[in-house]
Amino acid sequence: VEFLYCDLASMKSIRQFVQRFRAKDCPLHVLVNNAGVMLVPERKTEDGFEEHFGLNYLGHFLLTNLLLDMLKQSGTHSHNARIITVSSATHYVGKLHLNDLQSRCSYSPHGAYAQSKLALVLFTYRLQHLLTANGSHVTANVVDPGVVNTELYRHVFWVVKVAKWMTAWLFFKTPEEGASTTIYAAVSPEMEGAGGCYLYNEERTKSADVAYDEELQRKLWTESCKMVGISDESSRVL
Repeated sequence: VEFLYCDLASMKSIRQFVQRFRAKDCPLHVLVNNAGVMLVPERKTEDGFEEHFGLNYLGHFLLTNLLLDMLKQSGTHSHNARIITVSSATHYVGKLHLNDLQSRCSYSPHGAYAQSKLALVLFTYRLQHLLTANGSHVTANVVDPGVVNTELYRHVFWVVKVAKWMTAWLFFKTPEEGASTTIYAAVSPEMEGAGGCYLYNEERTKSADVAYDEELQRKLWTESCKMVGISDESSRVL
């Protein structure tokens, strides 16, 4: 295991990480987009993005796009490279506000978090569509890990923290259990060549209806390219 620093809340850090990784000249078979924050108070990343949207979504959007050519070079017909993005069941109640992705009009920690997780599902489906259209040997899937007992809950109200402390052993998954579906998506032979899936408890399931809106997927992709400063030309992805 070798550690390379990357701050998903910083576009500069992401670009520097990609440069360092490219310099190693090694293949890239699996990319897991897992970093995230939840229910943080209203604040911005160093690039001026609302933190949920900037870190949970835009950071992974940029990282994936900058590494995509390496993933395509590493994938083969019999062993596709795999992109796994971690979303949440919260996306089912999320609403994507294309005219206010930064939640400037009315900030709600719950709304901003849910929007970022819905954006990740829309992004995955659009990415898989583009990869399939070009015949790339790369698959993109999205995972719901379930309710996992981690430090992700540190920004919830103290009453919720107490309840979590008292009931986590009964209702929450351990980090190992929470990682199982991500690992399944990354290495399982059953997922070879399968893309555009929403996975929960190592099974394919249905995501929110709005996530299948191809026009919304396209609009979010175009706007995301503008926000992170990359080209939206098909050659950038295909």
